[in-house]
Order: sequence, then structure tokens, then C-alpha cells
Amino acid sequence: MDARTNERADKPRPAQRPEQLPADKQHGAGERPKDAGGKPPPSLRERLREHWLLATVAACVLLIAAIGGLAYWLAIRNFESTDDAYVAARSFSIAPKVGGYVTEVPVSDNQHVKAGDLLVRIDDRDYKIALDQAQAQVAVAEANIGNVQAQIDSQHQQVDQAKAQVDQAEAQLKFAEQEESRAKDLVDKGAGTVQREQQTHSDLLGQQANTARTKAALVAAELGVKTLEAQLASARASLQQAQAQLDQARLNLQYTQLTAAQSGRVVKLSGAVGTFATSGQSLMMFVPDEVWVVANYKETQLRDMRPGQQVELRIDAYPGRKLTGRVDSVQPGSGTAFSLLPAENATGNFVKVVQRVPVKIVIDDWPADLPIGPGMSVVPWVRVR
Repeated sequence: MDARTNERADKPRPAQRPEQLPADKQHGAGERPKDAGGKPPPSLRERLREHWLLATVAACVLLIAAIGGLAYWLAIRNFESTDDAYVAARSFSIAPKVGGYVTEVPVSDNQHVKAGDLLVRIDDRDYKIALDQAQAQVAVAEANIGNVQAQIDSQHQQVDQAKAQVDQAEAQLKFAEQEESRAKDLVDKGAGTVQREQQTHSDLLGQQANTARTKAALVAAELGVKTLEAQLASARASLQQAQAQLDQARLNLQYTQLTAAQSGRVVKLSGAVGTFATSGQSLMMFVPDEVWVVANYKETQLRDMRPGQQVELRIDAYPGRKLTGRVDSVQPGSGTAFSLLPAENATGNFVKVVQRVPVKIVIDDWPADLPIGPGMSVVPWVRVR
């Protein structure tokens, strides 16, 4: 080696700074990193000891959250809920049974009415005239019955008179037979004349003819009674027909006033004074006060659901109001099974879909201060356990 190499080897090396050393050589084994002041940072235990109040509060909050979550899960598992639920009612249209001009509409849109309240009045003048005509026809039919009945009574008198004439003719016939027999005996004995015998025989023939005539008159009188009785039956049938027309005229007159069959609300009012309403034309819709909730639950939620179970409900329109009710019934079949075009799973490719089954829920007490009607969304919670 030359002198330059020895000089470089004998020259001491400068000390390295700590940041230039490797991480495993900056501190001794088992030593913690130090901060800028040369002190190691505090451990987790030391930090917890330093902030014990905050740590205690955090632990309590976590414990309360865990207990609350467990309690909520234990409570919610006893309920079945669905957001596919709505208010339902048997709404129907109000339509007149007879036609005519509307003369009065004493109700307005969304008005609540009671059973028997007038909804629409139709011009009834034509129907009053028809009622008067029907009453006149009834009076005519009753008069015809009285006339035929009087004729029958008179005919009975004629029958009695004919019977008396028959009795008289039979008595005269018997006397003529006796006279003819006596005259014939006298002729046979030679004590009487042939002329006398011929005269009594002629009288006998006359009485026989008279008796036959009176009997025929009696038969005719009796047949006359039967004829009049048939006319009486016809007159009574005419009376019944006239009475039926009278009843129909009265009904038509009553049909000119459309009244509420039950309490409820008037909606979609289209009838107005002056319009011509035909028979069956809808003038308004009517929503009865009796409404309920139809909840379409999944079929997998019906395992423990039974009629009579308690229900809690909230209406989307009034989230701050909670209602209570009970399960009234569960439809024996899915909703699609009773639709207009039910699904046919036997055709095409089959994909299993969880079906929904309508459940009818009745409410204990609907709030009177809230307008609730069909179609409003509801969220029910049925307690099944």
C-alpha cells in the first residue's frame, strides 16, 4: 500500500446522525420511540388513565347501545310489518234509476252526509202525472169489479127464479100426466070420450115442453153466473195490474229523490242543477264511513299471523298519529290468484317469486278529525308472538 492509502485508513470517520441510522439501530431493543423532547409517547393504558372520564362515558354509551340494540331486536322479532298497505272501502257510484232534469243538488264535494240525507233531486212532474193515471186505472178496475159483482148477484136471482119455474113446470107436468092417465082409463072403460083423452094428452105434451124449456132456462142462468164469475176474475186481474202500475208509479216518484243509504262522504261530484240525467248515469261517488286496511304481506310472513292479533298502524299522511286495530281475516289465496289475468306458472319459463297475500285489518277507532279515505298508504305492525 502506498502512503496515500495508509493516510486515508488512519484518518478517523465522522459520526453519523441518528436520523441517518436504520430504524432498528436508532433505539435500543425494547425501547419506545421518543418525541421531540426525548420522551417516549404515552401508551394506551396511560392515555385511558389520563382521560378516564371520557373513556367511562364512551364505554357506557357502547353498553347502552348494545343493550338497546338487543332489546330492539328482541321486540321487533315479535312483529311483522309491510309498506305495501293501504286504506280500503267499498266505494260505489250514485246513479238515478229514472231519467230527468236535475233540479237540486244539496251536497258539495267531500261533504259528509248521514243515512237518509238528500243527495240529488230530479224533476218529478212527469212521474206525478203517471201516478195520477195509475190511481185512475185502479179506480176504473175497482168499479168494473163492483159492476160485475152486481151482475153476478142479479144472475143468482135469475137462477133462483128459473128454479122456481122449473118446480112449477114439473108440478104442472105431474098434474097433466095424472089427467091424461084418468082420461085414458075412462076411455078404456067406455065412460069417457076420445076427445077428452086427446085433450089431456095434448096438455101433457105441452107441459113436458114447458118443463124442458124451464130447465134449459135454469141451465142458461147458471152458465150466466159462471160467465160473470170469469168476468169478475178478469176484472180482479185488471185491478192487480193497475195496482202494480200504481206501485211502480209510486216507486218512480220516489226514485226522483236520491238519498244516502248510509253515512259517508260525497266525492267526484259531477251532477249539477239543470243537467239531464239518464237512468244509470253516475252523478257522484260515495265513500262509506266503514273503512279498513288491506296489508299485502309476503307469504313468508304469514306463518304466525292469525285473526284477532293486535296491530299498530301509522298513516303516511299523518306520521305523528298512531292507530291500533286487529287482524280481521287473511285472504285464502294470493292477490294474483284473484286478479283479472292470473299468472299461469305452467307455461313458459318459471321463476319463483314470493307472493303477497292480502290481510284485512280493522281499526279500533278512526280519528274523526283526520280525513282518511281509500288508497292512503299505511304501515302496519302485527304482533304475531
